[in-house]
Amino acid sequence: MAKVLIIEDDNAIHSLIKEALMLNGLNTLSAYSGTEGNLLFEQNQVDVVLLDLMLPGMNGEEFLQEIRLNSTVPVIVISAKNDQESKLELLTNGADDYITKPFDVKELLVRINIQLRHAAKASFNDMDEICYEDICVNLDTREVIKNGQTLHLTGREYAILLLFLENPKKVFSRANIYESVWNEPFYDSDSTINMHISNLRNKLNHGDTNYIKTIWGVGFKFN
Repeated sequence: MAKVLIIEDDNAIHSLIKEALMLNGLNTLSAYSGTEGNLLFEQNQVDVVLLDLMLPGMNGEEFLQEIRLNSTVPVIVISAKNDQESKLELLTNGADDYITKPFDVKELLVRINIQLRHAAKASFNDMDEICYEDICVNLDTREVIKNGQTLHLTGREYAILLLFLENPKKVFSRANIYESVWNEPFYDSDSTINMHISNLRNKLNHGDTNYIKTIWGVGFKFN
């Protein structure tokens, strides 16, 4: 059974989320500060993190930065900040999804299930490692190694990389990537895909090597 870490200091919101998740068959861990959340994250196997930003002690941004040093566990930010700049900044810095308060509980459950399906799809039944040139991915630990160095990818970046590695040389449209990784119909603007591709490209590329090639007017392929 999947385990969700809830990091939210508002008791009413925390209780609402916890009850909804438990009614839908999910295990939960509760933290009311970023510091407590970080401790629970280190001590437990967590499948998804629900993260508020305005927290006592370690705030949400600091928590996200800390766990992204070693983990690609999906993080869904739940925040009252609803401006586009804040959303893009969090997604760029490692969040996998972002939902604003007040939110619909049913929508939150859908988003959690998308992250769980996406994480399950990211593994292969008969392989524990997949490599392409100097890039290797350990499918058990989700560790990505390039030239002997560990790359720290977000959940979305990791899923996009696996999509490319499974289908080298195939050209993917932005809609293909979105529907494969987000597991829902493509309704967002191209900027979401462009941002994740740009971040992944920056982490993979070195010198003159460009692993992700843009096919103008079509999409992207792994080269």
